[in-house]
Amino acid sequence: MRHPIRTLAPLTAALATGLLLTGCGGAEPLPGGTPGAPPSAAPASAAPATTAPAVAAASRARVGGPGTACALPVSFALAAEWEPQAVRAPEDPEFAVLMRQGPAIVRCEVDAKPAGHIGFLRVWTAGKGPARTALEGFVKGERNVSKTVYRTTTAGALPVTEVTYTVHNEFMEESKEERAFAVATPKGTVIVHLGGFDTEEHREMLPAYELARTTLKVL
Repeated sequence: MRHPIRTLAPLTAALATGLLLTGCGGAEPLPGGTPGAPPSAAPASAAPATTAPAVAAASRARVGGPGTACALPVSFALAAEWEPQAVRAPEDPEFAVLMRQGPAIVRCEVDAKPAGHIGFLRVWTAGKGPARTALEGFVKGERNVSKTVYRTTTAGALPVTEVTYTVHNEFMEESKEERAFAVATPKGTVIVHLGGFDTEEHREMLPAYELARTTLKVL
């Protein structure tokens, strides 16, 4: 039997003694640093793009605005039964380092388990600067990355940079697809990332990711 890798566990489970999730907008202040230098990207063919679910966005719950679970510089619509929780940094720096990936800090988790999937949408923030620079630094913070493809697309009405890539898990002895998009805002760069237990699970969750991307608004 296969077991989910650590990065797919809720951050509360992985860091139960130090990392806090809150049900209201309790995220830490946004960082003001400059994102790290961009790494090289290995060109490869990306997985085909998907379309958002054909459901009116106005009827969906949203996250990111006033009174929602996560205080973010953006808001977007949530797929049915996906549950958001804000992530608040622990005082212990030994745990706090696990919240970082490249120049970004995780601020919000949207859990897919209530909808029947093993995975999360995670929202990260980085300092002000080009969205692609922050996204490249974010991908560089992963281990065993290959088949990295960047593209320019849109999120709502905004221009964004999107990346698809493959991560090889040595324990599982298999590779799986990941993807994320980044958008620059007056309060810094926001990165929305979708993982998944494996590639099949990742692809099944793509409609929720596409819904977030196509309904995104800067606040």
